[in-house]
Amino acid sequence: MNLLRCSALSKRYGNKLALDKVDLTLETGSPIALVGPNGAGKTTLMSLLLGFIKPSSGDIKVFGKQPGSTALLGKVAALPQDAALDPDFSLATQLALYARLHGFSNKAAAREVQRVLALVGLADAANALPKALSHGMSKRAAIAQALIGNPKLVLLDEPTAGLDPVNARHVRDLVTELAGDITFIISSHNLEELEKLCGKVLYLDHGKLSQAVDLTKPDSQAYLTLQMQPCDMTALQTQLQKLPGVEAIQPSGKHTLVLRYQPEHAGQLDIQLLQLLQQQQLAYRMLLKGRTLEDQLFS
Repeated sequence: MNLLRCSALSKRYGNKLALDKVDLTLETGSPIALVGPNGAGKTTLMSLLLGFIKPSSGDIKVFGKQPGSTALLGKVAALPQDAALDPDFSLATQLALYARLHGFSNKAAAREVQRVLALVGLADAANALPKALSHGMSKRAAIAQALIGNPKLVLLDEPTAGLDPVNARHVRDLVTELAGDITFIISSHNLEELEKLCGKVLYLDHGKLSQAVDLTKPDSQAYLTLQMQPCDMTALQTQLQKLPGVEAIQPSGKHTLVLRYQPEHAGQLDIQLLQLLQQQQLAYRMLLKGRTLEDQLFS
């Protein structure tokens, strides 16, 4: 199903061009990552998707409709980075209000509150005040609000920023669990996290869509990524270059090498590489078939 279509989409704030003629088509499915440096236009694009602001020029459609139209009510939801519930009213009270704004009756709203709190692991905290919750629990409560009414598209802005590892894992597991029913667009600087969660990565820079990486498809060329324990990387690179099928080796960080090789050698190259490391008594930390997202974006 068509999720999003942008055609020459631009947004200007005075003399600043925040988005510059972005052309983009997305389908529903696995989570979509939105990355780029600060000021690249990520928040502007999300605001346009939600109908909070209007384009300066170009066109944007969500599920074939204009953002903000009544046809999208209940279908699109968002979690801003700094979203917070009122500290002086219980989670149940506030979430029930949001549910009634979605059109739920009082009884149905109460059931919906229990459903979304159970999804985020806060079923026992329904009567708690937000100011009594930890930062991680507050973030999950805010996500619960975004899930009211079973939206089809949920925008998450830095959903794990500032969270401890346990709560960050809760959020990632929740996205993975719901991804079959909801399409998530996630804005984040955590490339390692996005690589695990997302099927497509959009890279914005100076308001332009500079790259779109489809992580569900194999790379057009064959690569291995090797991360080593501290060792003489120059000597290792010389040895690896002698392996059959290796065409080029590119350093990627202090102790990481990316090998490009001929696809017909895929069946044996990783084995030969590991045998070489054993012979040289060298310890590796990771051997990855393909390239990391960071390498694909910035190499």
